Amino acid sequence: MAKNRPTASTKPAADSPKPGGAERIQKLLARAGVGSRREIEGWMETGRLMVNGEPAAPGQKATTADRFELDGKRLDITAAAEVVRRVLIYNKPEGEVTTRKDPEGRPTVFDRLPRLRDQRWISIGRLDINTTGLVLFTTDGELANRLMHPSSEIDREYAVRIFGEVDDAMIERLLQGVLLEDGMAKFTDISPAGGSGINRWFHVTLMEGRNREVRRLWESQGVRVSRLKRVRYGPVFLPSRLVMGKWEELDQKAVDTLSRTVGLSSVAIPAKTPDEQAAQDRQRRKSPGRAARKPAAGRWEVTGTRPERSAGKSTEKRPGRTSEKATGKSAGNTAGKSADKSAGKSADKSAGKSAGRDSAKGSGAGRGPGKATGKGSGKPDTRSGRR
Repeated sequence: MAKNRPTASTKPAADSPKPGGAERIQKLLARAGVGSRREIEGWMETGRLMVNGEPAAPGQKATTADRFELDGKRLDITAAAEVVRRVLIYNKPEGEVTTRKDPEGRPTVFDRLPRLRDQRWISIGRLDINTTGLVLFTTDGELANRLMHPSSEIDREYAVRIFGEVDDAMIERLLQGVLLEDGMAKFTDISPAGGSGINRWFHVTLMEGRNREVRRLWESQGVRVSRLKRVRYGPVFLPSRLVMGKWEELDQKAVDTLSRTVGLSSVAIPAKTPDEQAAQDRQRRKSPGRAARKPAAGRWEVTGTRPERSAGKSTEKRPGRTSEKATGKSAGNTAGKSADKSAGKSADKSAGKSAGRDSAKGSGAGRGPGKATGKGSGKPDTRSGRR
């Protein structure tokens, strides 16, 4: 599919507009960061958007010199005078919604992004609240629109864990196409990625980004998606170093590669002031919030491997009383016999008998070696055993 993607030579007329040139209102305002093209079209249809005191009409063109008002409030579009193209990648955790403001008060993907003075971040596509992984943000509305538009054929890759039986026939149906409530849909690629039984991981690729499309495709086959993570958007991969809840800004080379994918020429990334750089560094070092914390122990990761279990009690056995008693008894008997033999040779018969009886009791030789060496080699005393 890569050969069918638009290149810079196929769409030269739709490249970045010349400063001061007239262009469609929704395109101009989207580049200024006022809102998405769809939002702006909605304002025009309901009569909320005014241009030079007159209601804006669909298809109308304007320039940065015109006056724009939304619900009677003046819109600042100075950012549209010059194209500023910056791109962030963000590792979205579960529990965050891809919207600027949520009426239910839930955390959004914009909460942890760096603040901008004269621009605003535009999300390139959306992920639902239960989906994790790669989300791209840019300050350039034209870049965002081209990356999201189906005609650009930008592929998205997901890691998905399926609960249920998956056979070859099911995979073939998903590749050929399935009729959903909003039309035909299909995966362009499905690759096994680990797991076994009724819990298996797959990597799937789509050429569009309809609402919950990955989940709906699998659910149409009678199985359930238990984990879903986006790992790639076009030429941009989610790096393993980027933990959940953290963002990273793409450098000039990566931004140029992304721009060429949709037929846009290169735009230099503006240098940051020392204060802006320091503020971004502080924000990047902040620990992720509750929604971005790692999954609890025992849950599967995207790679399909279980986390290591916590170390249990040691199975190493300490020397018990039985072995200590056996060792002491053996050493005591040996020492007693040796003492009897030595004493019998060096003394007379009566003295030898007396020495033999004393040694046989093991009062000295039997227990002495165990206490001297500290290894319990003598017969243990019952009182010391109780201690």
